[in-house]
Amino acid sequence: MPATVGHIIGLLEDRYPPALAEDWDAVGLVCGDPNATISRVLFAVDPVRDVVDEALVLQADLIVTHHPLLLRGVHSVAPVTHKGTVLHTLITHGIALYCAHTNADHASPGVSDALADVLGIGDVVPLVPSAHDPRVGTGRVGRLDETLTLEAFVDRVAERLPVTHHGVRVSGDLERLVETVAVCGGSGDAFLDVAAQVADVYVTSDLRHHRAQDHLVDGGCSLIDVAHWASEWPWLPVAAGALQHDVQVLGTTVEVHVSTIVTDPWTLHRGSPS
Repeated sequence: MPATVGHIIGLLEDRYPPALAEDWDAVGLVCGDPNATISRVLFAVDPVRDVVDEALVLQADLIVTHHPLLLRGVHSVAPVTHKGTVLHTLITHGIALYCAHTNADHASPGVSDALADVLGIGDVVPLVPSAHDPRVGTGRVGRLDETLTLEAFVDRVAERLPVTHHGVRVSGDLERLVETVAVCGGSGDAFLDVAAQVADVYVTSDLRHHRAQDHLVDGGCSLIDVAHWASEWPWLPVAAGALQHDVQVLGTTVEVHVSTIVTDPWTLHRGSPS
């Protein structure tokens, strides 16, 4: 039985229900015919032109991205902007685009589960549980597979996450022992207060100066700030593997690929002179 875009969407939404998405989010099918047959799927973090070009080379029929293409309202999709060009290219070549954003963040397993797993954090529970279901929610907190100093754990984070120019920033006593770790794939600045109550260190992205400063002055846990893209990329192979399994159960054959293109926006990091 040939798979269709609609079949794949159904499988994705079984694992990442749209109802879990935040009200402000824009998840789901962006373009493409649900009845179109499909043979190749490409997973990526960002729906940018480089990823679309990769899909063209692969002859993919569907791109599944974490970040939405049209998060805010637009009045034109003419190909005079980057997003307009992306949409026109997708439609012209018959490539569907589907986005699983905060629904994939909140689902279990989801984006933060994948981040925790790659860093060796087990027995995880949501950092901020959903009011409707404590099994799902934002971020994760759990125990490290072995007690490490903060410095040794930072080395692990740098080794196990994809390489970016942003690298890994850390704040805290490097000799402090780390046993309990909180993580949040993507921007986790809003959950500093929660992390401070339950973890020895918090791994996330996009931490703001004043929020981090106040957190540390108040005696909060150590902080590790990584590139936004790098914190979410570990979800891609997990989601791709899950889809491959579900497609086989469905009784059809679809190739599933994971993009390794680095779409982190920063292109150079140079430390200050000594």
